[in-house]
Amino acid sequence: MLSDWHTALKRLALLFLMLLLVGWWLNAPTLTLLIGTLGYLGYHLWQLRRLYNWLRDSERDEPPPPPESRGVWGNVFDGMYLLQRRKREALQHLRSIIYKAQESTAALEIAVVMINNKGGLQWWNPAASRLLGFQHPRDDNQPVINLLREPLFIEYFNTPESYSTPLKLGSPVNESATLEFQITSFGEGERLMLVRDISQLHRLEMMRKDFVANVSHELRTPITVITGYLETMLDDRDSMPTRWVKPIEQMAQQSLRMENLIRDLLTLSQLETRSASKQQSTIQLSSLLQDIQRDAQQMFQSKEQEFTLHCDDTIYLKGNLNELYSAISNLLINAAKYTQPQGSIQLAAERHEDEVTVTISDNNPGIASHHLPRLTERFYRVDESRSTGTGGTGLGLAIVKHVLARHGGRLEVRSELDRGSQFICHIPAERGVSE
Repeated sequence: MLSDWHTALKRLALLFLMLLLVGWWLNAPTLTLLIGTLGYLGYHLWQLRRLYNWLRDSERDEPPPPPESRGVWGNVFDGMYLLQRRKREALQHLRSIIYKAQESTAALEIAVVMINNKGGLQWWNPAASRLLGFQHPRDDNQPVINLLREPLFIEYFNTPESYSTPLKLGSPVNESATLEFQITSFGEGERLMLVRDISQLHRLEMMRKDFVANVSHELRTPITVITGYLETMLDDRDSMPTRWVKPIEQMAQQSLRMENLIRDLLTLSQLETRSASKQQSTIQLSSLLQDIQRDAQQMFQSKEQEFTLHCDDTIYLKGNLNELYSAISNLLINAAKYTQPQGSIQLAAERHEDEVTVTISDNNPGIASHHLPRLTERFYRVDESRSTGTGGTGLGLAIVKHVLARHGGRLEVRSELDRGSQFICHIPAERGVSE
């Protein structure tokens, strides 16, 4: 490129030298230089005009080839043509990617919606039109919260911290359909919303819940009758043949275990299917924990475990007394079950700026880390033989999880092998009441 400019400068110098010689020969050097300079400028103006016309015509679908020229202008035309061709190829490549992306998303059953940084609809696939009722071009750039006016969705959309958890809502265009919304942030304040129809899964889940509730309810009466008769027979064991005593004791033990399982299934079913009660009471947390600790101590008196309680008398919570008693009692009873005789169990409550925590700590053998994420699953057992031996149903932590969720809280589990466990109930500060 530098050599081209050097060549052009040499030609320009040679041109002016020739003009001087011609002007000297004609005895009019000034006039000759003026005419030559004007001609030189006219040539470049002509080339600029050609460049302008070519650039204007290059916007067409089939752009013309660059003008033919030599020297500097030839290099300019060729360089700009090369840049244009590269730009055209890049745009074509991007268009093909966008076309393939749109074509692939059009085939999806999941709704894909792109939302700009102002909250307006930027693009959506056909599934979004089917599931959400969006129409093009009527809804282009319309705020999504104006089209989906469900208060739960508006709160979810305006709270980026909640995007990690999907939102389940009814469809705005089909009352019988249930949708799952998942939003992800990207770019500069833009958002990608995925929506899928989970109506079938929702119906199956409701069928499962109804089945469990109905079966548990139907089994409750016969199991109670069987348990009652077995207890009556054991009360008269002295007159019973010796060979029948042990089998009936085992039958009574297993029927009691089944009765506990049915009771927990019914409790869990009620928590899943019934909405939280609006009539909630004010609970003094220290009094509730004292009752729970006293009951657990009586239940495991033979193990001679050491129970300690730390709770400020000024901590009050607004909630369902029976549900909170069931949740915290489940955790304390589990700790006592799996802690060795003469072990220590601590029950503590603390008030923080944003929450109230209730912590149950023990020095039992602990739980391996790979079990922790699944502890609140129904019937999940860390050790099948140990759980069977202690009479657990595998539903206690699932009940705790649902109770805390109904109070806006969550359960945290910390444990290390041979170093004990901690079960921490996090309850939001708005549940706290000043007394």
